[in-house]
This record gives sequence, structure tokens and C-alpha cells, in this order.
Amino acid sequence: MEFETLKKVTAAVLGMDPDEIEMDMTFLTDLGADSLDLYQIFMGVEKELGIKISPEGLDKITTIREAVERLQG
Repeated sequence: MEFETLKKVTAAVLGMDPDEIEMDMTFLTDLGADSLDLYQIFMGVEKELGIKISPEGLDKITTIREAVERLQG
């Protein structure tokens, strides 16, 4: 569920097809996201899942897989 939500929100923020997003893609290199995009992605995921994500360590997340692992907690 976290992966599907993350794909949906990431695709919306970056203007792409969710089916193009894979677990081992990097936000910056593969997807072309910047720090503002990442902030919007995590805020969107919080809203979609009804959770609160601690901002501590978010700047260390580089891949979709790492973000999913963080969401699974």
C-alpha cells in the first residue's frame, strides 16, 4: 500500500505516469526531483495515508525503496 501511494503522489508531483516508477529509482537522478519536490511528495503521502512522517532523516532518503521502508516504519 505504501508503494502504490508513494508512486501515485510522486507521479502527481513530478507530472509522470505512476507505472514508470520503480522501487530502485532515485528521486534526484532517475526522477529528476529536487528538494521542494521531495517535500511535496512526503506531504502528499502524509495526507493520503493519514499519517505524520518525522522530518528527521528525510534528507537521507535517496530511492523509492528507502522511502517505502521509512513509511513502513
